[in-house]
Amino acid sequence: MRPHVFVNVAMSADGKLSTKERRQVRISGDSDFRRVDLIKSQCDAIMVGIGTVLADDPSLTVKDVLLRKNRTDEGRDENPVRIVIDSRARTPVDADILHKGPGKRIIAVTGSADPAKTALLSQYAEIQVCGDERVRLSSFLEYLGTLGIRSLMVEGGGTLIGSLFAEGLVDELYTCIGNMIIGGKDAPTPADGEGFTNEADFPSLVLNSAEKIDKGILLHWTVQKKSDKS
Repeated sequence: MRPHVFVNVAMSADGKLSTKERRQVRISGDSDFRRVDLIKSQCDAIMVGIGTVLADDPSLTVKDVLLRKNRTDEGRDENPVRIVIDSRARTPVDADILHKGPGKRIIAVTGSADPAKTALLSQYAEIQVCGDERVRLSSFLEYLGTLGIRSLMVEGGGTLIGSLFAEGLVDELYTCIGNMIIGGKDAPTPADGEGFTNEADFPSLVLNSAEKIDKGILLHWTVQKKSDKS
């Protein structure tokens, strides 16, 4: 059984994750950072795409000392399992996600990845080959389920999130909308990739809550499964 998947993003009021140069922007504030750290500490794993690793070099660690202690008191690692979807094994061997903080790392690659690069990365992370040219996300999530991973947080980027929505693999969505306009037709959005052409294929969301946070608003959605639609 695959994990429960929830996407967490911070975007500008015009729906952009960063600038057109993919330069990271501080969209949310301290309250949202604390919220994200809390839900990160509560999940079993956290996943990003290779674009996010190359652009932002995140560590994906739990920042709060007490939250890390809560995890170790429960017999878990300080940090959730950290996962990169990286078809061609482009993750830099010195990436923060591979070196900062204790815990398990997994990199999902494909058969087209350079064997020499995957061998290097295997010194720091478990390498899972899943697909020929693109990572088969549904199969990979089923594999994560066999590891006992029940909750999976996805933090970006837009291409990965778009693919997860396209395959019906997202259960919840948190969007923190900041109080700025970034603009740019080439700036990344929360669901990039090929997109949908038929309205019948659009994922439908049910709004659970809306609350003011920092200088913006936090929306919490549940993804409506096609079998539940009237």
